Amino acid sequence: MAASSSLFSCSIQGVMPFQKTKADYKQFQCNYSDLVCKQFSHSNSMHLKHPRLLPNEKFSQSETLCRALKVENSPSFLVGKKFQLDDVIEAQQFDRDILGAIFEVARDMEKIEKRSPGSQILKGYLMATLFYEPSTRTRLSFESAMKRLGGEVLTTENAREFSSAAKGETLEDSIRTVEGYSDIIVMRHFESGAAKRAAATAGIPVINAGDGPGQHPTQALLDVYTIEREIGKLDGIKVALVGDLANGRTVRSLAYLLARYNDVKIYFVSPDAVKMKNDIKDYLTSRKVEWEESADLMEVASKCDILYQTRIQRERFGERIDLYEEARGKYIVDRHVLGVMQKHAVVMHPLPRLDEITVDVDGDPRAAYFRQAKNGLYIRMALLKLLLVGW
Repeated sequence: MAASSSLFSCSIQGVMPFQKTKADYKQFQCNYSDLVCKQFSHSNSMHLKHPRLLPNEKFSQSETLCRALKVENSPSFLVGKKFQLDDVIEAQQFDRDILGAIFEVARDMEKIEKRSPGSQILKGYLMATLFYEPSTRTRLSFESAMKRLGGEVLTTENAREFSSAAKGETLEDSIRTVEGYSDIIVMRHFESGAAKRAAATAGIPVINAGDGPGQHPTQALLDVYTIEREIGKLDGIKVALVGDLANGRTVRSLAYLLARYNDVKIYFVSPDAVKMKNDIKDYLTSRKVEWEESADLMEVASKCDILYQTRIQRERFGERIDLYEEARGKYIVDRHVLGVMQKHAVVMHPLPRLDEITVDVDGDPRAAYFRQAKNGLYIRMALLKLLLVGW
């Protein structure tokens, strides 16, 4: 949405920084005695960004200033408070604290899904799923997430062919139209950067469900959530990213999130035609994350906690069928690869798969990809809840 198109940094327009003393609190008539207790000491302040008001909610300038003080001096994640982000567009939006808090909400969503099928948390809200590229897991998991929380869904499965885009309508006009029918938009698009354009246009939350070879932030969130559940930690892990790394939006987003954690090492294993691009390598280097390129899948598999396999994406090669055929089938996870993996390690895949993981791997308890897909439901339930009603 337009208010967050400056890429989600949290600030209040027109508010000058000032020393936060007791006199300041009294001056602005902010009764936050409960927030100055020692139990609420918070070393890293969270800056409040331009708020999207809830229905019928109006704040005076002094109230807005008080809210700024409250956010900077209280825990970042309090029940009933507004979510820090207006849109979910790219993995760089999430810091370690927000990730941990989202995962807590996701665990709550798992309980709801299993024990409270009649949840009404999002009753009265409408979600529009606008997909310009094919999808099964992402679209259905978002729609399932919305319905399991009591909301309703407006959907178009192939907007590129069966929406007004086929008549030449611009993305911006489509977004302006769809936001008039819904409370939140989940969009998949074939162009990198399309989600950012949609967020800059819309006045309601936009979630990027994949934008071409760009990013897929909700997939990265569920991937990190899965790693934590499967391995038990996120610091000090070794992760192999395998397959189409040049065009794989899932591995790009995942790399950004892994950089939030300590002592992580990432191995890039891919055919020459689809190596990881330099922007990700440079980012990891800037964050002091150790990474290494390797052509030996067996060697890497023996060292890693996570073997994250991806599909060689035919649709990203255009007319270069020769490059596709050269890359496909070079790295396959089979029983031989499992044989060198550590007992605690797991195999992940964003799905769909072709032949890059053989079906005889499925029965091994280290095959986590279907559990990974199920975790996507809980993460997306959490995001919908947070974006629409807050913590």
